[in-house]
Amino acid sequence: MFTQELLQELITYTASNGGGVLSLYLNADNTQQSTEAIKLQARGMLKNVAEEHGPEVATIEKYLDHSYDWSKPGLAIFAAEKGEFFRAYPTAVSFRNRLRVGKKPYVKPLAHFLDYYAHYGVILVDRLGARFFEYHLGELEAMEGFIGEDVHKLKKGGGSSAVGMRGGLGGGRHEEEVAQRNLREAAEAAEAFFHDKKARRLFLCGTPETVAQFRTLLSKRLQSCVVDTCTMDMNAGEHEVRARSLEMLRKSNEEREAKVLADLFAAAARGVGAVLGLDESLQAVCEKRVQLLVVSDGYQTPGYVHEESGLVVVNLARSPLSEKELTAVADVIDAAVTYTLAQGGRIEVISDSPELEQAGHIGAMLRY
Repeated sequence: MFTQELLQELITYTASNGGGVLSLYLNADNTQQSTEAIKLQARGMLKNVAEEHGPEVATIEKYLDHSYDWSKPGLAIFAAEKGEFFRAYPTAVSFRNRLRVGKKPYVKPLAHFLDYYAHYGVILVDRLGARFFEYHLGELEAMEGFIGEDVHKLKKGGGSSAVGMRGGLGGGRHEEEVAQRNLREAAEAAEAFFHDKKARRLFLCGTPETVAQFRTLLSKRLQSCVVDTCTMDMNAGEHEVRARSLEMLRKSNEEREAKVLADLFAAAARGVGAVLGLDESLQAVCEKRVQLLVVSDGYQTPGYVHEESGLVVVNLARSPLSEKELTAVADVIDAAVTYTLAQGGRIEVISDSPELEQAGHIGAMLRY
């Protein structure tokens, strides 16, 4: 499974002797199209760089033909040094097909993937018990269940009608007491299950009434992690639980992106804590002030870098160094992303935001 440490290795790697790194991202989901069709798409992208990077292309194609098992829907591949440097990372979530060539690995999609799909949990609950699931990067990490006391159903009209006696109103009260006890104990079991887990977001599933009752019984810590709920049968298979949780995760991330943009534009309008636009954002990266770099998905533009100092610039008039001292790069945004991550900052990749595009496709929340 891909980790922050593996991302850090990619961030710090630079191709030697002026060579380039091929970064290939694939939608490798062979439930949507055949494996051969996916490999054909990969070859089509690689064909454009085969003349200059033949050994790297050959290494990637050999891996796709003979080594990859096609068990995961996403795949990120990095190759350099005539194939001597090679990294392949299958993921449980697919990527958009893209190929980049640069002195350093193109890591923006992987950084976004790590943030977007990191550590979340699902609780599936009914009046009898609960099931707990921990996921990370779309993959199941742990699963556990809790079963309480059976909630007996009494036939309508059966038993004594006296309150507190078997059947009648007393039977209904007993059923409700058992169900409430089961829910309380399920909440305690949830606390025990997630106590040492890193789950930052929780999804509650079941009938609306049961989920609403159960939510109030959770600890304040777990309540603060709940981001969405859904209706789901207690006997749903893990595959369905995973698929539904990914749907809710995407929805919650869209809501989070909307809040990120709202906070960014509000802070930039006040002139405190944020900047918008290419020149201002790159300047903040150079000054190591970026806490969160916000970029339109797919945005790239040529520019200049100075690796020793971490300078990234498009407008040479704003550079303290001369053009001769700088290295021209095809995508200065990727360099800005890499430097931001190396400085401990975060990346937010935003899709389909006309407001961000109009503001220059890029902005930054600042540390100071």
